Amino acid sequence: MAVLPVCDHYSGIEARMRKSLQLQADMMEEFGACVFDVTLDCEDGAPVGGEAEHAAMVVALALLAREQARVAVRVHAVDHPSFEADMDVIAGRLSRQLSHIMIPKVESVADVIRAEQALKAASADDLPLHVLIESPAAVHHAFEIAAHPRVQSLSFGLMDFVSAHGGAIPAAGMSSQGQFSHPLVVRAKLEIASACHAHGKVPSHCVVTEFNDPEAMKTAARHAARKMGYTRMWSIHPNQIRPILEAFAPTEGEIEDATKIIASAARADWAPTSFDGKLHDRASYRYFWQVLERAHQTGRALPAEVQVFFQPALP
Repeated sequence: MAVLPVCDHYSGIEARMRKSLQLQADMMEEFGACVFDVTLDCEDGAPVGGEAEHAAMVVALALLAREQARVAVRVHAVDHPSFEADMDVIAGRLSRQLSHIMIPKVESVADVIRAEQALKAASADDLPLHVLIESPAAVHHAFEIAAHPRVQSLSFGLMDFVSAHGGAIPAAGMSSQGQFSHPLVVRAKLEIASACHAHGKVPSHCVVTEFNDPEAMKTAARHAARKMGYTRMWSIHPNQIRPILEAFAPTEGEIEDATKIIASAARADWAPTSFDGKLHDRASYRYFWQVLERAHQTGRALPAEVQVFFQPALP
């Protein structure tokens, strides 16, 4: 499974894009790692009739990002008139700068194949694709979509998913609480998470629209991380970034235990060891290594015994 930052922050207006890129740079200095992606939005962000100008602006902004920053772009859906132009301009110009391309409204693996072909046409064949699952039909095809080798992550599009049900799911199903209780929404989330884990891809949880309520954000993020199998989550406001990092981060106790177990395993050349009266081997080592990876991804301080594993490679 790819190791991605736990937060994917979206912005679609130029002023907010600039602020997001600056915030990303500031937090890279603070934490010593890129703890969230910035995704520049060409789908909801582009004004009707101004798609080409918006795409050009996104290219210019992405080129200003720091070398180790993680910047992505959400293009229009594959059936939108601007899709081909988006891929040609954005993927073609930014193939070395972008971490990935987000494709919205993916309905089947055929849409993934069309996006992959557009990447090849733009000479951006190495770029991963992230896809947005937004309809009941797309959820039905989630396992097939996740199996495609070009796909790195699946995201759940809550609001479009609810709207696609023609009123069968009430508006409360889009709230920070209702999205974790309505059976159809919960089923879709679990299906997407399961599809991702089955094929080694990253499940990315949907938005919380109550961006001025940090407690609602923390509660939702914690639920997504601890009970629904998600390892990444969308942010649509800068106020949501730190609550997501906090919710997806391991606790101090989890980091301490993982450090002791991994350090002991390394000293034993990864042979079986014991900790607190329990036997550990390579299967559990893999889990505790992932705890340390998540701690690093969320900017948590790591004990000296394991810091060496996360030092940047020398040039």
